[in-house]
Amino acid sequence: MPKGSKRGNGRRRGLPSGSQAIVCSACLMGVPCRYDGRSRPESRLLAVAARRVCVPVCPEQLGGLPTPRDAAERRGRRVVTASGRDLTAAFDKGARAALNAARLAGARVAVLKRGSPSCGSGWIYDGTFTGRRKRGDGVTAALFKAAGLRVLTEEDL
Repeated sequence: MPKGSKRGNGRRRGLPSGSQAIVCSACLMGVPCRYDGRSRPESRLLAVAARRVCVPVCPEQLGGLPTPRDAAERRGRRVVTASGRDLTAAFDKGARAALNAARLAGARVAVLKRGSPSCGSGWIYDGTFTGRRKRGDGVTAALFKAAGLRVLTEEDL
């Protein structure tokens, strides 16, 4: 399907044309900042970065969390580890910092890592640490959407 076309779910997919900056999950740009200390470089996003300004952000690191760190999942409004440690304040702080970076760059579009408790858009893990998914957004994705940014995942490229 052509870029910007609609699929059965009614969502426009792909990046809009133009030269406007986009904000993206740093792990998708090859930065080893995921909870497990790894990255998930996305070749399609790296190709976009050759033509456009891409502002990489890792909301978890911006919120003060180390890398590597314990895996976390959303349970309602809270973000917790499997041991029950509440990381909500750090996730909220990082989301606000990422939104500030997007605003400073003039970005109106974000490409964020699917499934993440911070960056996931459309679905996230269900908070049971069993690999089950549920509909929902990560903390940063939800804040970006509330602020009017268009949020895509690497699957939408």
